[in-house]
Amino acid sequence: MCNLYSLIRPQPEIGRAFSIEHDGTGNLPPLPAIFPNTAAPVIRMREGARALSMMRWGMPSPAFA
Repeated sequence: MCNLYSLIRPQPEIGRAFSIEHDGTGNLPPLPAIFPNTAAPVIRMREGARALSMMRWGMPSPAFA
């Protein structure tokens, strides 16, 4: 994963676009640079509803690393 991602859309717009029912991110600032192994908002199913949560993302390291 060598690409740089960014998130500049406002939090309410993200919620509307993806039908978010639970938002656990708090006050989400714009994230102009999201790199692997850093926290970023992720949409996941939680208790049968779409939830926005901050999670660390990226490819796991191999066992020998």
